Amino acid sequence: MKSLVFLILLSLAVADAQYLGEVGRAVKDAEEFVKDAGEFVIDALQGSWDMGRAYQDMREANYVGADKYFHARGNYDAAKRGPGGRWAAKVLSNGRENWQSSVSGRGHEDTRADQEANAWGRNGGDPNRYRPKGLPKRY
Repeated sequence: MKSLVFLILLSLAVADAQYLGEVGRAVKDAEEFVKDAGEFVIDALQGSWDMGRAYQDMREANYVGADKYFHARGNYDAAKRGPGGRWAAKVLSNGRENWQSSVSGRGHEDTRADQEANAWGRNGGDPNRYRPKGLPKRY
């Protein structure tokens, strides 16, 4: 009888240890998820800032033919931040192009060219591919 009680208690202790191990892994997974989510949000905020800075620079430069360069640069800078920055660049670019194509009257071809420059920069392509000659170096 004592052996049976001992085996039952030993089984419960082993089961409890396994359960605690699973709980520990679940807590660690949750901590990792929260950390990753926090990094994503920070990347997205910083990427949004990069997109805004490129837009402000484009407005300030007011340089004919530089539009695609600033599209590529904003997306490039944002995507370098990480997954959140890349996501922000895509959302902001698509939103702007959808709005612009319905309001500005520039047409499908301009939107397509803007989206090509957006994707180029977002995928790590050098924005200088679109840089027009004579654009001041500060940009």
